Amino acid sequence: MQFSPRREYAQLITSGGQLLLIAVGFRIGTREGWQFCLPLIALFSLLAWRSSLNRLRAIRDTPTSRIDSAAQGYVELIGRGMPFGDVLLRSHLKQLPCLWYRYKIEERTYTGKNRENWRTVESGESPDSFMLRDATGECIVDPEQAEISTIYLDRWNEGDLRYTEWKLLKNDRLYILGEFRTRSGAVEFDPNAELNALLAEWKKDMPDLRKRFDLNNDGELNMDEWMLARKAVQREIAKKKREAEAQPDLHLISRPRDGKLYLISNLTPEDLSRRYLYWSWAHLFIFFVALGAFGWVLQAKPLIR
Repeated sequence: MQFSPRREYAQLITSGGQLLLIAVGFRIGTREGWQFCLPLIALFSLLAWRSSLNRLRAIRDTPTSRIDSAAQGYVELIGRGMPFGDVLLRSHLKQLPCLWYRYKIEERTYTGKNRENWRTVESGESPDSFMLRDATGECIVDPEQAEISTIYLDRWNEGDLRYTEWKLLKNDRLYILGEFRTRSGAVEFDPNAELNALLAEWKKDMPDLRKRFDLNNDGELNMDEWMLARKAVQREIAKKKREAEAQPDLHLISRPRDGKLYLISNLTPEDLSRRYLYWSWAHLFIFFVALGAFGWVLQAKPLIR
């Protein structure tokens, strides 16, 4: 079974709003009631259609990049999900090894006329990063605020409690849309800042500084001796810079700062495109049905039963 917690929640909100408005319309049973409900149903459907269409376009229009040559900015990556480090994360409910999990615990309650409802008593998801690996390199994936769609869904009941857990697993073939950034050791290294910081650190231990650079043993550092100390600091900074340049680039993909879709899924791009295409058709169909019904209600008799 396939489930996207964030996106499906939004779809549920929209569909639930439509169903609620239909129920309200039937309960009121008047032309005025339907004149209120049907435009709102059409509006919700139009917004949901646009949301699904934007996701479909993002998936279809963004070319796939390789990690080692991806441009900085919004990209599409495909690779294998791997743990960040040697220890695998374990899911909250089943304690199974995974890369990411989300869970929900619901309690069965009863309202008037013995109607059954489920109330969420606990929920959460893992914020831990994991790795994406392709044939060219590795990239750190930050799942925070991502729309995650996974084929792994476990649901079971124990008494009046219902447990649901979603997971991404090691070696899953992952599809990711997000903002790609590369942090290079050479880029991050600021020689002037490092120079000032190291000089300030050395000045905190003046006895050692005088021992190393007070060549005339007068207990003070004159201008020439300060220049020697500064050159020693510069040599130390040059060494640190060479070490920083030798460090491999660090690639990271995370939520786009401009609000674009951030999607992580173990479904194929084709499956995702098909899903959002069907959603867009469904919402567009509901939109036109609601508009047609609204036009019919305007011409109908005052009371609809």
